Order: sequence, then structure tokens, then C-alpha cells
Amino acid sequence: MELFGISIVEWVGYLAMATVLFSFLMKSVVKLRLVNSFGCLFFVIYGFLLTPASKPIIVTNTAILCINLYYLIKKTK
Repeated sequence: MELFGISIVEWVGYLAMATVLFSFLMKSVVKLRLVNSFGCLFFVIYGFLLTPASKPIIVTNTAILCINLYYLIKKTK
């Protein structure tokens, strides 16, 4: 399936890229980590949607997501 000649898988990749880039515009570290976490989650989904699945994308962004979540949880305690 395509939208404007671009596959849905690519759109997920662009969404992930835009979210991660947007996260670096945040002044608050908490907001940065939160938005960046969503970008990492989109990248993990994108990695699984690629054929064949891209392990480096999945592993790297899962690790970053875990690090972000660790510091977000630590900040709330």
C-alpha cells in the first residue's frame, strides 16, 4: 500500500525520523526524553516492518528507549 507514491513502511520511517529530530527542540529534558521515546518506538516498529527486519535499528532504538524510560521513571520518584 502506498500514499503519494511512498510505501507505508517508509512513512513510518519518516515519522520516526521527524519525531526524533523534533525531540531535540525541547527545552525540558523530560519532554525531550518523552518525545524521543516515541521516536525510538516508531523506529523499532519501522525496523520490524523492513524486509528483512533490520536488527541494528531494532536493537539500537530499543536500548535508547529503555534508557529514556529509566531516566523518566527515575525523575518521577
